[in-house]
Amino acid sequence: MSDVGLLQDEEFLDKDYFLSTEAEGEESRSAEGKIKIIKVIFIILCILLVGELVAYKYVMPSFSNPRVTFTGQQNYTAEELARKLLKMNATNWFNFDVNQAVAILSSEAGIESVSVEKHFPDKIFINVVERVPVAVTFVVENGRTSSVEIDKNGVLFHGKENYIPDTSEVPIISGLPIEYMAQGMRIPGIYRPLIDQIASISRLPQKYFAGLSEICVLPNEFGNYELALFPAQSKIKVLTDRALNEDALKYMMVVLDVVNQIGTEVAEVDLRYGSVSIKTVDVGE
Repeated sequence: MSDVGLLQDEEFLDKDYFLSTEAEGEESRSAEGKIKIIKVIFIILCILLVGELVAYKYVMPSFSNPRVTFTGQQNYTAEELARKLLKMNATNWFNFDVNQAVAILSSEAGIESVSVEKHFPDKIFINVVERVPVAVTFVVENGRTSSVEIDKNGVLFHGKENYIPDTSEVPIISGLPIEYMAQGMRIPGIYRPLIDQIASISRLPQKYFAGLSEICVLPNEFGNYELALFPAQSKIKVLTDRALNEDALKYMMVVLDVVNQIGTEVAEVDLRYGSVSIKTVDVGE
């Protein structure tokens, strides 16, 4: 009986062992399932968090008002340029038209060139290059005489209101045959070499234009022109040809020094044709 009882006990033990092993396996599988569910939930939350961060950092700014930064302007303010772009009605970064912005700002006579760059998600960088005057002339507009600036390319444009040019760097030119004034128009091509010469002289370290109060263009009968220079500290008019350069200005100064030492009242000095001639003041005048 004892042997049978022992076998029965061993059978019960084996059954309990297998039951315990199965239970542990089920618990292990259940735990693994819970861990997988937790991992899935964690991944979903991470994806939602990343999506929210992307939405706040990139998507939402792209649909809000773009952040525009202006660089390069000297006479224009960022507020003035921004107001000119209001006509675009660009409500967000996506519908900001680069070509239209360039066209609007380039239509300003005082602006030479414009470049626009869009940086996702909401930044727009606009760099403007303003026209730099090399000379000033005067035109009649609506019955009023006003000053007009000329850049190195011969483009006429109005400077800022109440602008007073520094004539030591920007000389005054008179006599240009400009019958009407339109923003952005160019002077006649025949006078472009004169503007090139003035631009070259203005780049020199010496302030040669400080000694001139005016450069007068004198058209001749051959469809060309000559120049009359008016020194700043003298009433003498100096006639010269079209070759306006550093050597010509130095030569003029030397001649004027000699004339002033003579002591005779001189009204005009003619440096044309490779010689020097003097016209004295008429006593009867």
